[in-house]
Amino acid sequence: MARQVPRPGSGRSGKDFTEFERLRRRIGVALVALFGVLAAGVIGFSIIGRGTHTLIDAVYMTVITLTTVGFGEIIDMSNHPGGRVFTMVLLLAGAGIVAYTIPMLSALVIEGQLHHLFSRCRMLRKIEAMQDHFIVCGDTAAAAYVAEELARTLRDVVLIVPTEEALELASNRLAEIPVMVGDPTDDDVLSAAGIARARGVVASMEGDKDNILVVLGARRLAPTARIIAATERVESEAKLRVAGADGIVSPSKIGGMRMASELVRPTVVRFLDEMLRDKNSDLRIEEVSIPGDLPGTRPVSSLWGPDVSGVVLRQPGTGGFQFRPPGTTLLKPGMILVVMADGDGRDRLENRIRQWTS
Repeated sequence: MARQVPRPGSGRSGKDFTEFERLRRRIGVALVALFGVLAAGVIGFSIIGRGTHTLIDAVYMTVITLTTVGFGEIIDMSNHPGGRVFTMVLLLAGAGIVAYTIPMLSALVIEGQLHHLFSRCRMLRKIEAMQDHFIVCGDTAAAAYVAEELARTLRDVVLIVPTEEALELASNRLAEIPVMVGDPTDDDVLSAAGIARARGVVASMEGDKDNILVVLGARRLAPTARIIAATERVESEAKLRVAGADGIVSPSKIGGMRMASELVRPTVVRFLDEMLRDKNSDLRIEEVSIPGDLPGTRPVSSLWGPDVSGVVLRQPGTGGFQFRPPGTTLLKPGMILVVMADGDGRDRLENRIRQWTS
């Protein structure tokens, strides 16, 4: 997996996020000081040379002074007391900066931290460009499965895990998914993941208390996002609803229902498994909403295409389903289409509907 993850720091209090910011500031201050002293040396030696020496000569004098290599002077200081004073000041002020910055950068390169810093910057830029994406928070196997499924169906997703250990457990299943190591209950971490622009959030932490805190923070920062939370305790469902969860899933309950289905309807289970596990296909049963500002009337047949295998209509208001509707059935604002399509087919269907309202 090509991990876009910073390594410095871990833990559940946002330590990774803080360490990243501290490392970036440390490198920034050191580089500014280094380039500042280099610029001061070049400018000073250019003035001392009185136009008789080139810019390269001034750069050379600055470098040999700051690195204390002891090579011969190109710009003669024997009859220039002011130049000697400048050289001493530059040496005293700049040698310490060079002695601090160069070994620090070398150590960061050798330890790999600089690479992870650049990876983190690329990841944050990628997240900043996301709109209507999904955020998955959790250190459970279910969280990794959710992130993988969203990515396979061509949806933008960001995974937030609280520890490096949790990342390692999920790394074998994840591909080019942006991953952040930090505490999902921390508003700063959620904001860095683009929570304000997110379309949906999944809270799948180990403990129900953490899930409640994630839901509370996500609902406050993203009032319109759809939030799904996991829980193993029935008594926690009401608390998650009050916190702002739109849907609650019990992995144990789902697992039990799956085992019962495997017992009495194995062919159906096998069909669904092959549809979900086929690595060469992202065919899924999807839902597409008809916007409330749909102009005019259009039949269902106007949406039909080779990448849509079937349509089920959910009527607005009543919530009832209409199976195998005739092609002449008129689409209504608020109606939901349940279709079998791959990711590209779903995108084309949604784009077609958006063109009607634009």
